[in-house]
Amino acid sequence: MAAATSDFSAESSTHQTKVTTIKSLSESGLTSLPSSYVWKHINDRPILDSSEDSFPIIDFSLLASSNSQQRCKAIQDLGQACEEWGCFLLINHSFPVSLINRMMEGVKGFFNLSDEEKREFQGKHLSDPIKCGSSMNNTTEVKSWRDFLKVFVHPEFHFPHKPAGFSDTAFEYFKLMGEITWELLNGVSESLGLEPNYIYKATNRESSFQVFIANLYPPCPEPEHALGLLPHSDHGLLTIVAENISGGLQTLHNSKWVKVNAPPNALMVNTGDLLEILTNGKYKSNVHRAVLHINTTRTSMVTIDGPSTDQLISPAPELVDETHPPAYTSITYKEFYALQQSTSFDRETVLDHLRIPS
Repeated sequence: MAAATSDFSAESSTHQTKVTTIKSLSESGLTSLPSSYVWKHINDRPILDSSEDSFPIIDFSLLASSNSQQRCKAIQDLGQACEEWGCFLLINHSFPVSLINRMMEGVKGFFNLSDEEKREFQGKHLSDPIKCGSSMNNTTEVKSWRDFLKVFVHPEFHFPHKPAGFSDTAFEYFKLMGEITWELLNGVSESLGLEPNYIYKATNRESSFQVFIANLYPPCPEPEHALGLLPHSDHGLLTIVAENISGGLQTLHNSKWVKVNAPPNALMVNTGDLLEILTNGKYKSNVHRAVLHINTTRTSMVTIDGPSTDQLISPAPELVDETHPPAYTSITYKEFYALQQSTSFDRETVLDHLRIPS
């Protein structure tokens, strides 16, 4: 590894302009990695290719099929993926590729806005519905190599009004995303032996809290020593991810990191922390991380779908008995979100704080 710089100067030595984003840092001609981005544990576990480990793939068209036999098999496969992996690739979904591409172009346009234009969307508080920024402003010991846009899109739709047309595309995108998520959650309910609309009712889905996060991972001078996002799990029920290039996501399975190599147009789906609580630990939330490239910019569009913010989430009574007592204390999504976003807990182990000792 090249000697890491102690920190990158806030001023570019060439243009004497302030570097405020990872994108501008990457474009500055940097040849070695600032020490604050070096992740010492990046090779702490073996790394496998998804083709080596039978990565689960769910065919959405079968899950929504009128053929009861096909749908039953798809629900069984969905339950197995949630229980054994906490994630899966979704194929043959109803998302038009053209809509995903338009959304991706909007994300690209947003990150290409000038610093001055983006400043109005910076946000300062956890509750701000629109917030963009960069991990270089984090106070954590190790920083992630990414810029981000985070928006609350449901129950009230918020979105930046720049670039032109981005908000209209997003409204169309999340309407369809909600329909796909609803079908997936119905399938999850049935895979648990519950009524199809069980999760819908238990989480007050009509007022569900939905967060959109666009992540920009610019080229990194030493990608083997940094991460776009450190290992973490997501805070909602289900997370659906679309990306411009495959190969940037790794998921933790059987104490090994597995590279997710998605086929064209597939969506990645992760189970979240609140689904683990609701299923009384039967479906584990998925720990994953984002890796980097030396010459390529990767962009991901992440939609986290959860309960209503004030809805109390606890293990489903139907999944609790003498053999399987309640594994977690009850908590609202609002409380959990604040806990997960705080710096008081390791993001890999927030659920440990809520776990009831056996």
